[in-house]
Amino acid sequence: MAKDDRSPNETSSGQAPTAPPADYDTTIDDVLDRADAPLAAVVAKPRTETAIESLRDEGVYDESRRVREDGPDRVALPVTTSPTETRVLEIVRQVDPEPRRRELADLLVDRGWSEREIESAPGSWAVIGSVVLVTVPQGCPDEAGLGEALLDLHGEADSVLADEGIATDGMAGTYREPRTRLIAGNRDTETVHVEHGTRYGLDPATVMFSPGNQAERVRMGDSCTADEHVFDMFAGIGYFTLPMARAGAQVTATELNPTAFRYLVENTMANDVADRVDAYMTDCRELADSLAADRIVMGYYGSGAETATEEGDDAHGDRADEAHTFLDDALPALRPGGVIHYHEATPEPRLWERPIDRLDAAAATADRELTVLDRRRVKSHSAGVDHVVVDARFE
Repeated sequence: MAKDDRSPNETSSGQAPTAPPADYDTTIDDVLDRADAPLAAVVAKPRTETAIESLRDEGVYDESRRVREDGPDRVALPVTTSPTETRVLEIVRQVDPEPRRRELADLLVDRGWSEREIESAPGSWAVIGSVVLVTVPQGCPDEAGLGEALLDLHGEADSVLADEGIATDGMAGTYREPRTRLIAGNRDTETVHVEHGTRYGLDPATVMFSPGNQAERVRMGDSCTADEHVFDMFAGIGYFTLPMARAGAQVTATELNPTAFRYLVENTMANDVADRVDAYMTDCRELADSLAADRIVMGYYGSGAETATEEGDDAHGDRADEAHTFLDDALPALRPGGVIHYHEATPEPRLWERPIDRLDAAAATADRELTVLDRRRVKSHSAGVDHVVVDARFE
């Protein structure tokens, strides 16, 4: 991961530390008699997620202790040793370190949940920047308590949102808007999520973000070569655009959702790739005929239904629509020998028959030769339906 340059008043060695709050941490120079006290790196609150990612990359982040506040605008991040690459305000010793309680069940017991209630608690959730996104089980005895427990579990998080899926109707369906409710923490859920050095600014309450696609986002960054031309047909906030542009590709990115488009543009600047991304708030089909791409990413995968909308339905992004309806528009934008990364929500009994049949049909219509290069299961989409991606070359 690329590390931030240090400013003159910031250090990774604890030089010229400011006075810490009473009864909390103290500087290394002031605790010569407490040399066994564990270390913490103090950073400004807005840099929490970026700093944690950087410290993890360095291999010095201590997962066994909780993140602690260090005044109103700073946090102390537990580290095993002083970082050498990550920008920090100072290094302190924690006089009274607080272990991280990793088990949600323990925290729910503290809140009076019965054994039966704990058995129905969620077994997984997502942490997106400073926001925890969780599917609240039906009959949850105390969803506010569940939210507070998740905040305790993830000391770096500020908010917990109940995940109620993606909108399917009207413009909200067209824009693939998430349906969420705040159940604990701050109402301001705008955050920065960092993955392998890529910074995604977003608000999980207003735009979708799937942590389950992380490996695919990394793979897309690894798949492209410098200076090749990529067409990202459903760019969102830059899920695939950003890692590919960071790898050196020139990306044409289209997105209809105005909120997601704003984050897309901001994220290109935050990741220093604005000069390699041409972003358009438009239907991807409006640009396809004017492009000559080496690689096309079709990251929208539809509903997984067995049937598609009638031909001519122009509701781009409608969850009742199917990803394959865009193949005939994608191929004119692809140079001979170019690759399409085709995503689809496929019923398990039809893996891999259905997506490959659809690619074959598109190739036949365009009178082009198809070679399947790879096929991958990205994640489970819903019961009995998988989110898959097929890499296909068209001559």
